[in-house]
Amino acid sequence: MATMQFEMVTAERQLFAGEVDSIVAPGTAGELGILPHHAPLLTTLSPGELRFTQGGQEQSIAVTGGFLEVLDNRVTILADAAEQADEIVLERAEEAMRRAEERIAQRVSDMDLERAVAALRRAQVRVAVARRRRSRSPGPGPQAGAAE
Repeated sequence: MATMQFEMVTAERQLFAGEVDSIVAPGTAGELGILPHHAPLLTTLSPGELRFTQGGQEQSIAVTGGFLEVLDNRVTILADAAEQADEIVLERAEEAMRRAEERIAQRVSDMDLERAVAALRRAQVRVAVARRRRSRSPGPGPQAGAAE
Protein backbone atom coordinates (compact mmCIF):
# COMPACT_ATOMS: atom_id res chain seq x y z
CA MET A 1 0.00 0.00 0.00
CA ALA A 2 1.22 3.49 -0.83
CA THR A 3 2.09 5.81 2.04
CA MET A 4 2.99 9.45 2.52
CA GLN A 5 5.17 11.36 4.96
CA PHE A 6 3.29 13.19 7.72
CA GLU A 7 4.61 15.68 10.23
CA MET A 8 2.54 17.57 12.79
CA VAL A 9 4.02 20.28 14.97
CA THR A 10 2.91 22.99 17.37
CA ALA A 11 4.98 25.87 18.72
CA GLU A 12 5.84 23.66 21.71
CA ARG A 13 6.63 20.27 20.17
CA GLN A 14 6.46 17.76 17.37
CA LEU A 15 3.38 15.55 17.84
CA PHE A 16 4.02 13.12 15.04
CA ALA A 17 6.46 12.36 12.24
CA GLY A 18 6.32 9.26 10.08
CA GLU A 19 4.70 7.44 7.19
CA VAL A 20 0.91 7.16 7.15
CA ASP A 21 -1.73 5.60 4.91
CA SER A 22 -4.34 8.39 5.06
CA ILE A 23 -5.33 11.56 6.92
CA VAL A 24 -8.74 13.10 7.63
CA ALA A 25 -8.41 16.71 8.80
CA PRO A 26 -10.95 19.30 10.02
CA GLY A 27 -10.74 21.92 7.28
CA THR A 28 -12.56 25.23 7.51
CA ALA A 29 -15.02 24.08 4.82
CA GLY A 30 -15.48 20.60 6.33
CA GLU A 31 -13.50 17.40 6.73
CA LEU A 32 -10.86 16.80 4.12
CA GLY A 33 -9.31 13.47 3.24
CA ILE A 34 -5.72 13.14 2.14
CA LEU A 35 -4.38 10.01 0.45
CA PRO A 36 -0.88 9.33 -0.90
CA HIS A 37 0.08 11.41 -3.94
CA HIS A 38 -2.60 14.04 -3.24
CA ALA A 39 -2.44 17.19 -5.33
CA PRO A 40 -0.58 20.14 -3.77
CA LEU A 41 -2.76 21.96 -1.25
CA LEU A 42 -2.51 24.66 1.39
CA THR A 43 -5.48 25.23 3.69
CA THR A 44 -6.47 26.33 7.16
CA LEU A 45 -7.73 23.97 9.85
CA SER A 46 -10.65 24.47 12.20
CA PRO A 47 -10.90 23.07 15.71
CA GLY A 48 -11.69 19.39 15.38
CA GLU A 49 -10.47 15.84 15.35
CA LEU A 50 -7.64 14.93 13.02
CA ARG A 51 -7.47 11.21 12.25
CA PHE A 52 -4.77 9.29 10.47
CA THR A 53 -4.10 5.63 9.76
CA GLN A 54 -0.73 4.03 10.03
CA GLY A 55 -0.38 0.34 9.28
CA GLY A 56 -4.16 -0.08 9.47
CA GLN A 57 -4.38 1.48 12.96
CA GLU A 58 -6.31 4.74 13.33
CA GLN A 59 -4.99 7.44 15.64
CA SER A 60 -6.67 10.69 16.70
CA ILE A 61 -5.38 14.13 17.57
CA ALA A 62 -7.48 17.05 18.85
CA VAL A 63 -6.46 20.25 17.04
CA THR A 64 -7.55 23.82 17.74
CA GLY A 65 -6.72 25.15 14.29
CA GLY A 66 -3.70 25.81 12.14
CA PHE A 67 -2.45 25.14 8.62
CA LEU A 68 -2.14 22.01 6.48
CA GLU A 69 0.14 21.74 3.46
CA VAL A 70 0.38 18.87 0.97
CA LEU A 71 3.40 18.91 -1.31
CA ASP A 72 5.43 16.11 -2.93
CA ASN A 73 3.65 13.27 -1.07
CA ARG A 74 4.35 14.99 2.25
CA VAL A 75 1.73 16.45 4.60
CA THR A 76 2.83 19.08 7.08
CA ILE A 77 0.52 20.47 9.75
CA LEU A 78 1.38 23.54 11.80
CA ALA A 79 -1.23 23.45 14.56
CA ASP A 80 -2.11 26.27 16.93
CA ALA A 81 -2.40 23.64 19.68
CA ALA A 82 -2.94 19.89 19.58
CA GLU A 83 -3.15 16.85 21.84
CA GLN A 84 -2.97 13.18 21.04
CA ALA A 85 -6.05 11.25 22.16
CA ASP A 86 -4.19 9.35 24.87
CA GLU A 87 -2.95 12.62 26.43
CA ILE A 88 -6.46 13.95 27.11
CA VAL A 89 -7.92 13.32 30.55
CA LEU A 90 -11.64 13.02 29.85
CA GLU A 91 -12.77 14.32 33.23
CA ARG A 92 -10.67 17.48 32.90
CA ALA A 93 -11.91 18.06 29.37
CA GLU A 94 -15.54 17.65 30.49
CA GLU A 95 -14.99 20.13 33.32
CA ALA A 96 -13.49 22.68 30.90
CA MET A 97 -16.53 22.22 28.67
CA ARG A 98 -18.91 22.80 31.60
CA ARG A 99 -17.06 25.98 32.60
CA ALA A 100 -17.19 27.32 29.03
CA GLU A 101 -20.93 26.56 28.79
CA GLU A 102 -21.55 28.37 32.09
CA ARG A 103 -19.61 31.44 30.92
CA ILE A 104 -21.72 31.64 27.78
CA ALA A 105 -24.98 31.09 29.68
CA GLN A 106 -24.16 33.81 32.25
CA ARG A 107 -23.14 36.33 29.57
CA VAL A 108 -21.66 39.25 31.42
CA SER A 109 -21.75 42.45 29.36
CA ASP A 110 -17.94 42.76 29.14
CA MET A 111 -17.46 39.11 28.15
CA ASP A 112 -15.94 38.42 24.76
CA LEU A 113 -18.57 36.04 23.37
CA GLU A 114 -16.41 35.00 20.43
CA ARG A 115 -13.57 33.88 22.74
CA ALA A 116 -16.02 32.05 25.01
CA VAL A 117 -17.54 30.17 22.06
CA ALA A 118 -14.05 29.29 20.78
CA ALA A 119 -13.14 27.92 24.24
CA LEU A 120 -16.33 25.85 24.22
CA ARG A 121 -15.53 24.44 20.77
CA ARG A 122 -11.99 23.48 21.85
CA ALA A 123 -13.35 21.74 24.95
CA GLN A 124 -15.99 19.90 22.90
CA VAL A 125 -13.31 18.62 20.51
CA ARG A 126 -11.14 17.39 23.38
CA VAL A 127 -14.12 15.59 24.98
CA ALA A 128 -15.12 13.97 21.67
CA VAL A 129 -11.59 12.74 20.96
CA ALA A 130 -11.16 11.40 24.51
CA ARG A 131 -14.53 9.62 24.44
CA ARG A 132 -13.76 8.08 21.08
CA ARG A 133 -10.43 6.78 22.39
CA ARG A 134 -12.12 5.31 25.46
CA SER A 135 -14.75 3.54 23.37
CA ARG A 136 -12.04 1.93 21.22
CA SER A 137 -9.53 0.95 23.91
CA PRO A 138 -10.19 -1.99 26.25
CA GLY A 139 -7.89 -0.81 29.06
CA PRO A 140 -8.13 2.15 31.44
CA GLY A 141 -7.22 5.60 30.17
CA PRO A 142 -4.63 7.98 31.62
CA GLN A 143 -4.82 8.67 35.31
CA ALA A 144 -6.03 11.98 36.75
CA GLY A 145 -2.51 13.35 37.12
CA ALA A 146 -1.47 12.57 33.55
CA ALA A 147 -0.22 15.25 31.19
CA GLU A 148 -2.90 17.23 29.43
